[in-house]
Amino acid sequence: MSNPAITDWRDCRVWLLGASSGIGAALGSALLQRGARVAFSARNAERLHAAAVGAERALVLPCDAADEDSLRGAWATLLATWGSVDLAIYVAADYRPMRAWSLDLPQARRMIDVNLVAAVAFAHCVVPQLLRQKRGQIAFVASVAGYRGLPKSLIYGPTKAALINFAEALYLDLQPLGIGVRVINPGFVATPLTAANDFAMPALLTPEQAAQATIAGFTGGAFEIHFPKRFTRVMKLLAHLPYRLYFPLVRMLTGAGERSP
Repeated sequence: MSNPAITDWRDCRVWLLGASSGIGAALGSALLQRGARVAFSARNAERLHAAAVGAERALVLPCDAADEDSLRGAWATLLATWGSVDLAIYVAADYRPMRAWSLDLPQARRMIDVNLVAAVAFAHCVVPQLLRQKRGQIAFVASVAGYRGLPKSLIYGPTKAALINFAEALYLDLQPLGIGVRVINPGFVATPLTAANDFAMPALLTPEQAAQATIAGFTGGAFEIHFPKRFTRVMKLLAHLPYRLYFPLVRMLTGAGERSP
């Protein structure tokens, strides 16, 4: 058993939450080019309008993913306009590099709110509609950082691990009912968030490359879409190592121990 494949995007109604920049904006543009109808949501209305400029099939719905009232308002407008949705993708994220000796609680809470709590609120909006329709799909952009603990990912990694786990549980419940659930785990992508990194990012992709890889993933039925394979396969291998091998290898590969205070 697998998710329904999407091979024809014409008139497919897609809601992208987190579509003002990075992967979300690139994905919205690529889907419009394929004939989809795309609802762009994020906090920055100006960037949303820029991403959707000139597209007759675009719907701009500004909202704050971490504000439940704002999120529900955007969802209500989408349903009033379209009546339904075929695919909803949660792309919104917050990332701050953080180590144990620089734990910042307000920033940690913000990452937890945006990366996990808001994703659950997103599902709370979308899933009841998919159940009424008895069709459609929901997807979440997580990260390979959620596979296992990594340096500088003290809070970001756990939020993505929890998001992967949440998507897995949704899949177990919804896939037998004919509703698709996907998790999208990119490696490094050049976005405003990763611009905060002060280390070399192997196999770095552009947002456009990430968008193309995401769309390609939907042509199959797999639960997980991950890319670029040359990097994510290495991360998967590391994730299955016993801790006695994993910890020293990651410290060696990242130089984490050398940057301790």
